[in-house]
Amino acid sequence: MSGWAKKRFWAQAEVCAAEGGFTVTLDGRPVKTPGKAVLVVPTEAVAALIAAEFQAQDKVLDPNAMPITRAANSAIDKVAVARAEVTELFAAYGDSDLVCYRAEGPEALIAREARAWDPLVDWAAHRYGLRPNVRTGIVHAAQPSALLESMRSDVEGLSVFELTAFHDLVSMTGSLIIALAVLDRFDTPEALWDASRVDEEWQAEQWGRDEIADALTAGRKQAFLDAARLYFALQP
Repeated sequence: MSGWAKKRFWAQAEVCAAEGGFTVTLDGRPVKTPGKAVLVVPTEAVAALIAAEFQAQDKVLDPNAMPITRAANSAIDKVAVARAEVTELFAAYGDSDLVCYRAEGPEALIAREARAWDPLVDWAAHRYGLRPNVRTGIVHAAQPSALLESMRSDVEGLSVFELTAFHDLVSMTGSLIIALAVLDRFDTPEALWDASRVDEEWQAEQWGRDEIADALTAGRKQAFLDAARLYFALQP
């Protein structure tokens, strides 16, 4: 819409067909992005999610309760004009992927990482025909260049809206492999999120939980799950 309104001014949010896809109208007026573009999304499912977010707003708008709307705004106003840079940024995660760097000890943590991450490494090896290099410690170990190019090709094949969703799948986990596994429906988003948290959960078990850290983690998890929800709603 033309700038975030502080108070709700509409009675009904509805999905409408539009040139290039679908839009949402508020009492018949099309929603616009902060950049003043008409908010047009590729699928009716995404438009329905956005309409539901608008319809669920109370008297005072809460943008934080509208993650799909915010993502669509970002896709149109930001990602569309910087697609190459965004693609390069997230493709680069593949050379230092979370699931490829394992703890040197204790044995219980090593085993927990293996249970969570070995299936993801196996999935990547099967999908791309090359097995990611796995090592202990934090010293960088380069991945096979052909593997990185294959993963980059998958990222480059994403639409602007898919790439916007992909942003949080990668940045919330620090793992290109986990993000790509979400797209491939290797496992549920919830299970893949849990896989990304193995080390942090181990530390919490050893040293106790921190309420502030847990609240931040909950926010990151919700962003990850919202991104997965957006990606799946974009599929025909």
